[in-house]
Amino acid sequence: MTVKVAIAGASGRMGRMLIEAALQMPDVVFSAALDRADSPFIGRDAGELMGNACGVMIGSDVEAALVVSDCLIDFTRPEGTLEHLSVARRLKRSLVIGTTGFTAEQKALIGEAAREIPVMFASNMSVGVNAVFKVLDLAAKILASGYDVEIFEAHHRFKVDAPSGTALSMGEVVAKALDRDLRDCAVYGREGVTGERKPETIGFATVRGGDVIGDHTVMFCGLGERVEISHKASSRMPYATGALRAAAFLQGKASGLYDMQDVLGLR
Repeated sequence: MTVKVAIAGASGRMGRMLIEAALQMPDVVFSAALDRADSPFIGRDAGELMGNACGVMIGSDVEAALVVSDCLIDFTRPEGTLEHLSVARRLKRSLVIGTTGFTAEQKALIGEAAREIPVMFASNMSVGVNAVFKVLDLAAKILASGYDVEIFEAHHRFKVDAPSGTALSMGEVVAKALDRDLRDCAVYGREGVTGERKPETIGFATVRGGDVIGDHTVMFCGLGERVEISHKASSRMPYATGALRAAAFLQGKASGLYDMQDVLGLR
């Protein structure tokens, strides 16, 4: 089944990768490209960003873009994504959300909209990362006693939220497997005389620098051994192909809130 896809944030790093992937996938029609109204790329051919014109012009009218599309893929910022969500809800179009950094209240708005339209909302669209989520669930249950959990993540200097959405999702997977609430046991960074580590906590460490696409490692640290489960991205292409796969998955769905575990049949 062919899906007509609009891409938000077309001139950004992820937007460009999504366009490149969409133009290569036979079951995807790249139908519209969106950017901020003040973007210098408005009115230009979206394919020119990759050096190959495709006939789709970059615009800022979300409604016009969704009228000619089945699904919008959005990896922008929370405020922009929520504006797009409102239009998608009104026009009954599906939405794939890869944006991170939402507050609990903003996530609730997404859930509310998903009662009327199909929404795929995931912190990471990579098939590899979602395989890691499954492995972490098993590892946490096996290593439930006597192991401290620490999560490390590194991203490029331009990322605006920390810890990353993927790191938080990893923490949530582990916390759920250990019958804990991440809101109660997470420790975000340490400084000064902190005292001994509390065994029930899950620690997070964040690095921002250069052009790191995304590195994530979950450590289960015991006495005498350490188990590390890692995922390292060398390209944004896995996120883009995963998002397009999600857009195809939403075709024909009436409504509902899904994630990549649903898309990959890992439930």
